[in-house]
Amino acid sequence: MSTVSESAKAYWAENLRIIMFYLAIWFVVSYGAGILFVDQLDAIQFFGFPLGFWFGQQGSIFVFVVLIWAYVYSMNKLDQKHDVHE
Repeated sequence: MSTVSESAKAYWAENLRIIMFYLAIWFVVSYGAGILFVDQLDAIQFFGFPLGFWFGQQGSIFVFVVLIWAYVYSMNKLDQKHDVHE
């Protein structure tokens, strides 16, 4: 029983690391690019719009969708590593 518990703890610890990593990226993109660094990013043009504005309007949405796919990929690898995949 102890090995199952140790395996479950290791799985959960790695799962939390993955979640925290993606949440940090989410925070930097949404809060950092959309609010904190908007003035610096507005100096760069992207498809005719200031980059800070673009991140605030639609760039962060694209990043969030990519993060969802990356999380799915990471969790599938983690499930296979700990032999809990389908």
